[in-house]
Amino acid sequence: MKPEILYEDNDIIVCRKPANIAVQTAALSSGDLVSVLKNHLYRQARKASTPQKGEPYLAVIHRLDQPVEGLLVFGKTKKAASDLSRQLQKDHFGKYYKAVVQGFAPMDEGELCDYLVKDGKTNLSRVCTPSTPGAKKASLHYRVLSKKEEKGVTLSLLEIHLHTGRHHQIRVQLAHAGCPLLGDRKYNPTGLCVSGLALCACRLEFLHPVTKELMRFETESQSPSFEFPIF
Repeated sequence: MKPEILYEDNDIIVCRKPANIAVQTAALSSGDLVSVLKNHLYRQARKASTPQKGEPYLAVIHRLDQPVEGLLVFGKTKKAASDLSRQLQKDHFGKYYKAVVQGFAPMDEGELCDYLVKDGKTNLSRVCTPSTPGAKKASLHYRVLSKKEEKGVTLSLLEIHLHTGRHHQIRVQLAHAGCPLLGDRKYNPTGLCVSGLALCACRLEFLHPVTKELMRFETESQSPSFEFPIF
């Protein structure tokens, strides 16, 4: 797999992760995006006749679930990574998604705010009460872009602005709201059977960690699950 790099300088790399590729994995037999990008940096250093000792530095700032496609930024220096992580923690990081869901959202535009807890044994999360041990607050803003109903099937296309980054957050919150993601076999096992998960990290906004310039990147989904409904 070649890295689909949208932007790179001395401080950051912005790339598009394909669906079904892990951002980072401990399994030696499985390829992941971090390994691919480190190999890219290693080859760059060799071409520039500046070989590095050990692995190239590459910091993971945020992640996408393995079946989710879309945009990610990585830090190439510790200073850049620290600044990007600070922006992420203070909600100065714009993470926008497009999703196709089954059913209609509660309103044409609104906020979903829940508490989630992760089950490490099943690798699933669920909505819980604030007092549940391990509970973490999860919030997002959504806007309905279009919706349709055909042959008894209701589908909606949403734009989502993620405020927090909890485990499986969008998938769990939308399922709990009665409009689960199309193609999500974990949280919508009885839903329509399509190829792929209809969720794409389509837009990314942040301040460059060194120049402080506003950086904005956009992409479109390449998943068959987005081609299934014609909006």
